[in-house]
Amino acid sequence: MLTHTQIWRGVDRLAERAGLSPSALARLAGLDPTTFNPSKRSSADGGKPRWPSTESLAKALGAVGVSFSEFAALASGVAGGRAVPLIGFAQAGDQGYFDDAGFPVGAGWEEVHFPGVQDDNAYALEISGDSMAPLYRDGDRIVVAPDAAPRRGDRVVVKTRGGEVMAKELGRVTAKTIELISLNPAYDNRVLDTADVVWMARIVWASQ
Repeated sequence: MLTHTQIWRGVDRLAERAGLSPSALARLAGLDPTTFNPSKRSSADGGKPRWPSTESLAKALGAVGVSFSEFAALASGVAGGRAVPLIGFAQAGDQGYFDDAGFPVGAGWEEVHFPGVQDDNAYALEISGDSMAPLYRDGDRIVVAPDAAPRRGDRVVVKTRGGEVMAKELGRVTAKTIELISLNPAYDNRVLDTADVVWMARIVWASQ
């Protein structure tokens, strides 16, 4: 069972994981910006602890694509993180950097440490350009997990057979097509033939 302190620590780590402040996390979830502020965590006289509502917590988890089990790990402190290889988006589009399953090939990559990431096959990508703004901006780093099965609504990185690499929100998936929803309204959504997708990996962490 998670304590009051652990729950709020989990909210703070959830925001950090998404590269956001607690207020920005609340706004992203469609909540009042003060929902997760420190002033909301105890009564006005500081005596009685206040808990986030189940609804507000569920909306925050949904907004950043994190499961409750992942949140519990963040809150309890068991997700200590690890170093992962860092690859640029431009490199990701080149031949020879990934195998057919979306795993980096070779050694000698620069490594960066991300708290909360335990997947042995996870790696980081550095964003270039503005096509993923405002959620991910030029220079931000995202961590993807090739082993994590993406679900509708997850944010994912996709590589096509033409060498294009993009970060989108996963929409409707059929036997023949994959819908990708743009994170930047200035860019169109995409519908790809499944045969044109080399690999797709779920985004599990973001840092600004």
